[in-house]
Amino acid sequence: MSASQPPSLSDVPASPFKPTLFDLFRTFALISLYGFGGVLAWSRRMIVEVRGWMRPEEFNEAYALCQFLPGPNVVNLSVVFGSRIRGPLGALAALFGLLGPPMLIVILIGVLYAHYGEVASLQRALAGMAAAAAGLVIGTVGKMAQPLFRDGLSPAPFVALATFLGVGVMRWPLLWVLAAVLPLSIALTYWVRR
Repeated sequence: MSASQPPSLSDVPASPFKPTLFDLFRTFALISLYGFGGVLAWSRRMIVEVRGWMRPEEFNEAYALCQFLPGPNVVNLSVVFGSRIRGPLGALAALFGLLGPPMLIVILIGVLYAHYGEVASLQRALAGMAAAAAGLVIGTVGKMAQPLFRDGLSPAPFVALATFLGVGVMRWPLLWVLAAVLPLSIALTYWVRR
C-alpha cells in the first residue's frame, strides 16, 4: 500500500472484544427502546461511540450495504452485524433484540391509542416528538458524513450531494438516480484508491 492510498478495512485490526450473544441482544434491545421514531442514530451511537464494536467507516459501509438489501435498513444492519460478530446465532440475537421489545410496547400503545387517541394534548405531544425525531436524523447524517471529509476532499461528498439533489430536490425516481450514481460512485472510488 502506497502512502497516497487510504487504508482499507482489511488493513485495520479488528476490535479485541467480541460481544456475546447476550451482549448483542441487550445492545440491540437498548437501541430499539431508546430509538422510538428511528433507531439509526442510536445504532450508530451504541455500536460506534459507546461499545466501540465498529469504526465510523465500517458502520457507514455496513449501513450502505443494508440500504441495498430488501427490508428495513436497521433491521438489515442488525442481521449483518450480528452475523459478522457471532454467525447465524448472533444475527438472531441482534434481530430479536431489535424487534422484540418494541413489538410488545407498540401492541400496548396501540391498545391505549385506540381508547385515548383523540385527546388534544396527546396529539400535540406526538407533533413535538416528530420534530425531535427529525432533528435526531439530521444530527446523525452530520456524524455519518464526517468520515467522508476526513481524508481531504474526495468524490464521496459530491456523489452524496448529487443523489440528494436528484431524489430530494428534483424528485426523480430513486431507481433512476441510483442507476446513474452507483456506477459513477464505484468508478470514482476505484480511480481514487488505485
